[in-house]
Amino acid sequence: MIKVNLDFMLLKKKMTVVELAEKVGITQANISILKNNRAKAIRFSTLEKICQVLECQPGDILEYTVDDE
Repeated sequence: MIKVNLDFMLLKKKMTVVELAEKVGITQANISILKNNRAKAIRFSTLEKICQVLECQPGDILEYTVDDE
């Protein structure tokens, strides 16, 4: 499973979900879906913009874990 760890980066940048959504150009609902690990996919262009805004690498917000299924 791929997890999206936006909480730490948002805290580090002292940024809210609303601010991130505005700067990235997607809805607050879509940022929340990512943040709560309910997204099935993410466009590279969206990931790139999130990384630009948060000044981070994709590996700073994406984490792979083995499913227990």
